[in-house]
Amino acid sequence: MPFPRTLEELERTRDECKSMVTTRATLSATAAVVPVPGLDIGADVSLLLEMIPAINRKFGLDAEQIDQLDPQTKKMLLVVISSIGSELIGKLITKELIIQVLKRIGIRIATKQVAKYVPMVGQAVAATISFGAMKLLGNSHVDDCFEVAKRALQDMAKTEPEAKPPVEGEAATA
Repeated sequence: MPFPRTLEELERTRDECKSMVTTRATLSATAAVVPVPGLDIGADVSLLLEMIPAINRKFGLDAEQIDQLDPQTKKMLLVVISSIGSELIGKLITKELIIQVLKRIGIRIATKQVAKYVPMVGQAVAATISFGAMKLLGNSHVDDCFEVAKRALQDMAKTEPEAKPPVEGEAATA
């Protein structure tokens, strides 16, 4: 998908991505209910390996899309991405990178692992934690992508040459 060209298009993309995050968070919660050691972590990694690149693509911010941009736009985007501090925008998303991100919310993951073995209530707690963690990670990434794309749109609007009014006596070319 190409880079969003208007704020309305950008907002529509953000809404679609947040809906995708909610769907993936629900799948994560479902996996957390199953009392099989490691199943939920594997499911979370798989979901994130699919979801993060999909969000990047929808915003026109995956590594391949950025590489295809003209050098000036590419440089501007990389500066904006760097200023936001995102490790996931414009990069090749690997299992190792996802695990690194998951380590930042390690307390929640550890709590989820312990909680799921308490009958009934523990599984509900594990599902709630899993849903919340996936939603937090996904929506945070959507917000970062939205901010990068919004700043890029603003910067591109500043650098586009303004249309000059026709000089008196000349015919307007349209």
